[in-house]
Amino acid sequence: MSDYEIILKLALACFLGGVIGLERESLNRPAGLRTYTLVCMGSALAMIVSLDMYYQYAHTVNADPGRIAAQVVSGIGFLGAGTIMREGANIRGLTTAAGLWVVACIGLAVGAGMYLPAVITTGLILFVLVYFVKFEEKYTGMREYKGFLVVVDDKPGQVGRIGSVLGDMNVLIKNIQLERVEEEGLEVELLLQLPPNVTPDQVADALQNAPGCREVERLN
Repeated sequence: MSDYEIILKLALACFLGGVIGLERESLNRPAGLRTYTLVCMGSALAMIVSLDMYYQYAHTVNADPGRIAAQVVSGIGFLGAGTIMREGANIRGLTTAAGLWVVACIGLAVGAGMYLPAVITTGLILFVLVYFVKFEEKYTGMREYKGFLVVVDDKPGQVGRIGSVLGDMNVLIKNIQLERVEEEGLEVELLLQLPPNVTPDQVADALQNAPGCREVERLN
Protein backbone atom coordinates (compact mmCIF):
# COMPACT_ATOMS: atom_id res chain seq x y z
CA MET A 1 0.00 0.00 0.00
CA SER A 2 1.54 3.28 -1.12
CA ASP A 3 1.82 6.40 1.02
CA TYR A 4 -0.48 8.30 -1.33
CA GLU A 5 -3.17 5.65 -0.96
CA ILE A 6 -2.91 5.81 2.83
CA ILE A 7 -3.21 9.60 2.79
CA LEU A 8 -6.23 9.37 0.48
CA LYS A 9 -7.96 6.90 2.77
CA LEU A 10 -7.38 8.96 5.91
CA ALA A 11 -8.48 12.17 4.20
CA LEU A 12 -11.67 10.57 2.87
CA ALA A 13 -12.46 9.08 6.28
CA CYS A 14 -11.91 12.51 7.84
CA PHE A 15 -14.31 14.10 5.35
CA LEU A 16 -17.07 11.48 5.58
CA GLY A 17 -16.98 11.37 9.38
CA GLY A 18 -16.94 15.16 9.54
CA VAL A 19 -20.00 15.48 7.29
CA ILE A 20 -22.08 13.27 9.57
CA GLY A 21 -20.60 14.84 12.69
CA LEU A 22 -21.51 18.30 11.44
CA GLU A 23 -25.18 17.31 11.30
CA ARG A 24 -24.99 15.96 14.85
CA GLU A 25 -23.14 19.08 16.01
CA SER A 26 -25.89 21.31 14.61
CA LEU A 27 -28.38 19.59 16.93
CA ASN A 28 -26.12 19.88 20.00
CA ARG A 29 -25.83 16.12 20.41
CA PRO A 30 -23.39 14.58 22.95
CA ALA A 31 -21.08 13.49 20.12
CA GLY A 32 -20.47 16.02 17.38
CA LEU A 33 -18.08 17.03 14.63
CA ARG A 34 -14.77 16.17 16.30
CA THR A 35 -15.97 12.89 17.82
CA TYR A 36 -17.42 11.53 14.59
CA THR A 37 -14.35 12.62 12.61
CA LEU A 38 -11.94 10.97 15.04
CA VAL A 39 -13.96 7.74 15.14
CA CYS A 40 -14.06 7.48 11.36
CA MET A 41 -10.36 8.26 10.94
CA GLY A 42 -9.36 5.91 13.74
CA SER A 43 -11.37 3.08 12.22
CA ALA A 44 -9.80 3.67 8.82
CA LEU A 45 -6.34 3.66 10.38
CA ALA A 46 -7.09 0.39 12.20
CA MET A 47 -8.05 -1.22 8.90
CA ILE A 48 -4.97 0.19 7.16
CA VAL A 49 -2.68 -1.19 9.88
CA SER A 50 -4.47 -4.54 9.79
CA LEU A 51 -4.09 -4.88 6.02
CA ASP A 52 -0.48 -3.69 6.06
CA MET A 53 0.47 -6.28 8.68
CA TYR A 54 -1.24 -8.95 6.61
CA TYR A 55 0.69 -7.96 3.49
CA GLN A 56 3.98 -7.99 5.40
CA TYR A 57 3.61 -11.29 7.25
CA ALA A 58 1.15 -13.34 5.17
CA HIS A 59 4.01 -15.36 3.66
CA THR A 60 5.51 -16.29 7.06
CA VAL A 61 2.52 -16.67 9.43
CA ASN A 62 -1.16 -17.40 9.16
CA ALA A 63 -2.26 -13.75 9.49
CA ASP A 64 -5.87 -12.60 9.64
CA PRO A 65 -6.34 -9.23 7.86
CA GLY A 66 -9.50 -8.46 9.78
CA ARG A 67 -8.36 -9.22 13.32
CA ILE A 68 -7.40 -5.68 14.37
CA ALA A 69 -10.26 -4.05 12.48
CA ALA A 70 -12.77 -6.42 14.06
CA GLN A 71 -12.03 -4.98 17.48
CA VAL A 72 -13.24 -1.57 16.31
CA VAL A 73 -16.82 -2.79 15.93
CA SER A 74 -16.99 -4.11 19.49
CA GLY A 75 -14.81 -1.42 21.02
CA ILE A 76 -16.91 1.44 19.70
CA GLY A 77 -19.74 0.19 21.91
CA PHE A 78 -18.02 1.62 24.99
CA LEU A 79 -17.92 5.07 23.41
CA GLY A 80 -21.52 4.81 22.25
CA ALA A 81 -22.70 3.76 25.71
CA GLY A 82 -21.35 7.01 27.11
CA THR A 83 -23.72 9.02 24.92
CA ILE A 84 -26.87 7.25 26.15
CA MET A 85 -28.70 9.01 28.97
CA ARG A 86 -32.02 8.46 30.69
CA GLU A 87 -34.21 11.46 31.48
CA GLY A 88 -37.40 10.39 33.25
CA ALA A 89 -39.25 8.08 30.88
CA ASN A 90 -37.11 9.13 27.94
CA ILE A 91 -33.86 7.53 26.81
CA ARG A 92 -31.68 9.93 24.84
CA GLY A 93 -28.56 9.34 22.81
CA LEU A 94 -29.45 6.07 21.07
CA THR A 95 -29.27 7.70 17.64
CA THR A 96 -25.91 9.23 18.51
CA ALA A 97 -24.59 5.85 19.69
CA ALA A 98 -25.85 4.15 16.52
CA GLY A 99 -24.29 6.93 14.47
CA LEU A 100 -20.90 6.38 16.08
CA TRP A 101 -21.11 2.66 15.35
CA VAL A 102 -22.00 3.11 11.68
CA VAL A 103 -19.38 5.86 11.25
CA ALA A 104 -16.80 3.39 12.56
CA CYS A 105 -17.99 0.94 9.90
CA ILE A 106 -17.61 3.66 7.26
CA GLY A 107 -14.04 4.19 8.40
CA LEU A 108 -13.35 0.46 8.11
CA ALA A 109 -14.79 0.46 4.59
CA VAL A 110 -12.58 3.38 3.58
CA GLY A 111 -9.54 1.71 5.10
CA ALA A 112 -10.30 -1.43 3.11
CA GLY A 113 -10.50 0.57 -0.11
CA MET A 114 -14.28 0.24 -0.50
CA TYR A 115 -14.79 3.91 -1.34
CA LEU A 116 -18.14 3.72 -3.14
CA PRO A 117 -19.97 1.82 -0.35
CA ALA A 118 -18.54 4.26 2.20
CA VAL A 119 -19.73 7.32 0.25
CA ILE A 120 -23.18 5.85 -0.45
CA THR A 121 -23.60 4.85 3.20
CA THR A 122 -22.68 8.37 4.30
CA GLY A 123 -25.32 9.83 1.98
CA LEU A 124 -27.98 7.42 3.25
CA ILE A 125 -27.12 8.21 6.88
CA LEU A 126 -27.51 11.94 6.26
CA PHE A 127 -30.85 11.29 4.55
CA VAL A 128 -32.07 9.27 7.53
CA LEU A 129 -30.88 11.81 10.11
CA VAL A 130 -32.33 14.83 8.32
CA TYR A 131 -35.58 13.60 6.79
CA PHE A 132 -36.68 10.70 8.98
CA VAL A 133 -37.13 13.12 11.89
CA LYS A 134 -40.24 14.59 10.28
CA PHE A 135 -41.61 11.11 9.59
CA GLU A 136 -40.92 10.07 13.19
CA GLU A 137 -42.58 13.16 14.66
CA LYS A 138 -45.68 12.65 12.51
CA TYR A 139 -46.29 8.95 13.06
CA THR A 140 -44.67 8.12 16.41
CA GLY A 141 -45.38 11.24 18.42
CA MET A 142 -47.67 9.33 20.83
CA ARG A 143 -44.62 7.58 22.25
CA GLU A 144 -42.88 10.83 23.09
CA TYR A 145 -42.82 11.96 26.72
CA LYS A 146 -42.24 15.53 27.81
CA GLY A 147 -41.67 16.96 31.26
CA PHE A 148 -43.09 20.24 32.58
CA LEU A 149 -42.71 22.09 35.86
CA VAL A 150 -45.75 24.23 36.72
CA VAL A 151 -46.10 26.58 39.68
CA VAL A 152 -49.75 27.25 40.59
CA ASP A 153 -51.77 28.75 43.43
CA ASP A 154 -52.25 26.32 46.30
CA LYS A 155 -56.03 26.25 46.12
CA PRO A 156 -58.60 23.41 46.08
CA GLY A 157 -59.22 22.03 42.60
CA GLN A 158 -56.15 23.63 41.03
CA VAL A 159 -54.61 20.33 39.93
CA GLY A 160 -57.96 19.33 38.49
CA ARG A 161 -57.99 22.48 36.35
CA ILE A 162 -54.59 21.55 34.93
CA GLY A 163 -55.89 18.06 34.18
CA SER A 164 -58.89 19.54 32.37
CA VAL A 165 -56.66 21.75 30.21
CA LEU A 166 -54.50 18.80 29.25
CA GLY A 167 -57.50 16.56 28.69
CA ASP A 168 -58.97 19.02 26.20
CA MET A 169 -55.74 18.65 24.18
CA ASN A 170 -55.77 14.82 24.40
CA VAL A 171 -52.54 14.95 26.40
CA LEU A 172 -52.08 12.08 28.86
CA ILE A 173 -50.54 12.56 32.31
CA LYS A 174 -48.13 9.67 32.90
CA ASN A 175 -46.74 10.92 36.20
CA ILE A 176 -47.34 13.83 38.54
CA GLN A 177 -45.48 15.06 41.63
CA LEU A 178 -46.59 17.84 43.97
CA GLU A 179 -44.52 19.98 46.30
CA ARG A 180 -45.49 23.07 48.28
CA VAL A 181 -43.38 26.19 47.82
CA GLU A 182 -43.33 29.59 49.48
CA GLU A 183 -46.04 32.25 49.12
CA GLU A 184 -48.93 29.77 49.05
CA GLY A 185 -47.76 28.13 45.88
CA LEU A 186 -47.75 24.58 44.65
CA GLU A 187 -45.05 23.13 42.39
CA VAL A 188 -46.44 20.50 40.01
CA GLU A 189 -44.01 18.31 38.05
CA LEU A 190 -45.72 16.64 35.09
CA LEU A 191 -44.61 13.86 32.75
CA LEU A 192 -46.89 14.05 29.73
CA GLN A 193 -47.51 11.90 26.68
CA LEU A 194 -48.19 14.13 23.68
CA PRO A 195 -50.25 13.15 20.63
CA PRO A 196 -48.66 13.68 17.19
CA ASN A 197 -50.60 16.88 16.46
CA VAL A 198 -49.62 18.66 19.70
CA THR A 199 -46.26 20.33 20.25
CA PRO A 200 -44.59 21.02 23.61
CA ASP A 201 -44.90 24.76 22.96
CA GLN A 202 -48.67 24.44 22.58
CA VAL A 203 -48.88 22.55 25.86
CA ALA A 204 -46.77 25.17 27.61
CA ASP A 205 -48.97 27.99 26.30
CA ALA A 206 -52.14 26.19 27.39
CA LEU A 207 -50.79 25.60 30.88
CA GLN A 208 -49.61 29.21 31.16
CA ASN A 209 -53.14 30.42 30.36
CA ALA A 210 -54.79 28.07 32.85
CA PRO A 211 -56.47 29.78 35.82
CA GLY A 212 -54.19 30.06 38.85
CA CYS A 213 -51.01 29.21 36.93
CA ARG A 214 -47.99 31.34 37.81
CA GLU A 215 -45.10 29.82 35.88
CA VAL A 216 -44.44 27.03 33.35
CA GLU A 217 -41.04 25.50 32.62
CA ARG A 218 -40.16 22.74 30.18
CA LEU A 219 -37.87 20.06 31.60
CA ASN A 220 -36.90 18.42 28.28
